[in-house]
Amino acid sequence: MPSRLSDGFKAHPVQLYPKHQDFNSLQELPDSYKWTQLDEYPSCESFSSESVPLIDLTDPNALTLVGHACKTWGVFQVTNHGIPTKLLDDIESVSRCLFSLPQQQKLKAARSPDGVSGYGLARISSFFPKLMWSEGFTIVGSPLEHFRQLWPQEYSKFCDIIEEYEKEMKKLAGRLMWLILGSLGICNEDIKWAGPKGEFQGASAALQLNSYPACPDPDQAMGLAAHTDSTLLTILHQNNTSGLQVLREGTGWVTVDPVQGALVVNIGDLLHILSNGLYPSVLHRAMVNRTRYRLSMAYLYGPPDSVQISPLSKLLGPSHPPLYRPVTWNEYLGTKAKHFNKALSCVRLCVPLNGLVDVNDHNRVQVG
Repeated sequence: MPSRLSDGFKAHPVQLYPKHQDFNSLQELPDSYKWTQLDEYPSCESFSSESVPLIDLTDPNALTLVGHACKTWGVFQVTNHGIPTKLLDDIESVSRCLFSLPQQQKLKAARSPDGVSGYGLARISSFFPKLMWSEGFTIVGSPLEHFRQLWPQEYSKFCDIIEEYEKEMKKLAGRLMWLILGSLGICNEDIKWAGPKGEFQGASAALQLNSYPACPDPDQAMGLAAHTDSTLLTILHQNNTSGLQVLREGTGWVTVDPVQGALVVNIGDLLHILSNGLYPSVLHRAMVNRTRYRLSMAYLYGPPDSVQISPLSKLLGPSHPPLYRPVTWNEYLGTKAKHFNKALSCVRLCVPLNGLVDVNDHNRVQVG
């Protein structure tokens, strides 16, 4: 993520962990965690034929398949992505070790209210009256200082795994970017900040580790409330416990069941802007389980600090004016920190000429 990332949050500091968060000691769901109304959309039952596209990246038609998934879902799963299974197991092990530490130990690496890195709850918590049944750890750059606090003797091996995971994810993110952009007819000459070799060397990123403990009353709890990501794209590895749901227009919430070895890719708000609204940033949430513990590891991928993201000129024309004004990632994060799911509306210049409602107008989403 941008090195000045916290600049976007300093005007909107939030308390990032409640006074009691030792989930293992809670036998009943406290009122502070009871969500009386989860949302206005129905959940898609498991027997429905609706399922998130699963794409083999070695398929000769991968570019076409990715483009269709982006346009119709805003999310897809990928196999044969090149990330070693051992590395996925290792990052899951790091997450498990981290969240199983005693609460007081984890709080030694707590995020500051206006900061980004460290242990705590999702920043979106401040937009809701109820607490979420989850905890998180954000890594921007090196985790060395925080990991020294958590594992005084063993921090080095954990840092090495994070470094290797981020390196491999950055390569995969660049590959996915060109599949997504290629499906729009965009080439290297159209994206100056991709660099002469199209490797997105200056791209920014963060790693978000999430823990969703088993919950005594999952039907009234929320792991992570409905939101879109403020990224270009997000690559998610989840353990074998279901919980991630995405909103499918006309259907409702669809569960993204874990597929062995697959990674979930979802379009973020900045790619929605870049595509001039052609590819929606998918609204998603995390539910919890009565008996099973869920882990997810999200690689949040964005542009370089100084780059202004705006609709690509090749996608514009007399009947397709730019729908959004130029915005840097840092500026957009500040807008998101203040306006949450109304952030895209805040940078919109006009509505589509066809009169249709923007698919990413989530002002109507009520979760509380």
